[in-house]
Amino acid sequence: MTPSFSRVRPWLFGYFGEDIEAAIALMDRSLAANPSSVYDWLLSGLLRLFAGQLDTAIEHVERSLRLNPRDRLAAPMTPIGVAYLMKRDFDSAVAKLQASIQERPGFALSYRLLAASYAHMGRLDDACEVIERLRAVTPVIVPPTLPLRNPEHRELVLSGLRLAAGETT
Repeated sequence: MTPSFSRVRPWLFGYFGEDIEAAIALMDRSLAANPSSVYDWLLSGLLRLFAGQLDTAIEHVERSLRLNPRDRLAAPMTPIGVAYLMKRDFDSAVAKLQASIQERPGFALSYRLLAASYAHMGRLDDACEVIERLRAVTPVIVPPTLPLRNPEHRELVLSGLRLAAGETT
């Protein structure tokens, strides 16, 4: 079962809109109405990730996994991995992002985040190898923007990617 548009709407507001707190409030209402919704928990985790609420993001995505452990429609290991990356727990980030790539080998974001994690760990050879694998998926290595609201989190990801890609700026 896929999420209905009414459930996805708060996520869209959070991704494209400026008022992330309003999007989170809408998602909380949706969760209160249907606390068993796998997709609401996943989307809530994504919104929390965008807002920089890292521990809550991890909890919500993990709850979606507990509700439906076999559903991998949205590569749930990726948001958990990026949350660990932003917490600077690079070892945990690498483990989750490698799992995400195993599940969805064509999902470019997982490669970007894995390369950034390796770069921040000083494992530049591993980061370069991941960048080469990313190039097989997409020509876009460093995206122009990320939906992360916290500028420090955004810069952490982007600086890791630039380092992995061998960029000096």
